[in-house]
Amino acid sequence: MITKMTITNIHVLNQDSAYDFYVNKLGFRLVDDIPMGPESRWLTVSPPEQPDLQLVLFPVTVSKMFPKDVAETLISLIKNGIFGCGVLTCNDIFATYEELKAKGVEFIKAPTKEFYGTEALFKDDSGNYFSLQPLNNFGNENGI
Repeated sequence: MITKMTITNIHVLNQDSAYDFYVNKLGFRLVDDIPMGPESRWLTVSPPEQPDLQLVLFPVTVSKMFPKDVAETLISLIKNGIFGCGVLTCNDIFATYEELKAKGVEFIKAPTKEFYGTEALFKDDSGNYFSLQPLNNFGNENGI
């Protein structure tokens, strides 16, 4: 029986830029940065309080895995913010929003009280979007 997910990927347009974004702006920890041939590498990061979950910063480039037409389509979807998404949680959404905004994270929605709780939306450096929510957001009257 499956017990948990340990590794998943986020498609990125540039691994160096993605590394900078996830480590230096979001505060994720570098787990692995392993060369995988002349032009590729296995680059994984983890949220600081969830070390057993690794995110592969997986580049979309023309390759055996991504023929030219597929790579071009994926790149377009990522850049337009309609391919990748996820939900990240924090202890204080308002403080985290201010901290990330000061580091240059592009928010497309400031923290807003919604029917399901409080949420902010931001994009990574490739165009993938994420929902930022406080822990225990659902059903939490205060949203923090």
